[in-house]
Amino acid sequence: MIKINGKNIPEALGETLSAYLEKSGYNPERVAVEVNYNIISKSEYKSYIISEDDEIEIVSFMGGG
Repeated sequence: MIKINGKNIPEALGETLSAYLEKSGYNPERVAVEVNYNIISKSEYKSYIISEDDEIEIVSFMGGG
């Protein structure tokens, strides 16, 4: 079971983080991604393949003031 931000997302299996982020409307430059409690560097987004049992958290940065 793949969980992304607390939701089961089985269709993400086998995708790269980069492809999932793009498909889901995230700007990779404005997010931080944690997989199984480990922060993934932006340089790894294109090579990291989402696997069965991954727990992924995507946090977006927002400006304000």
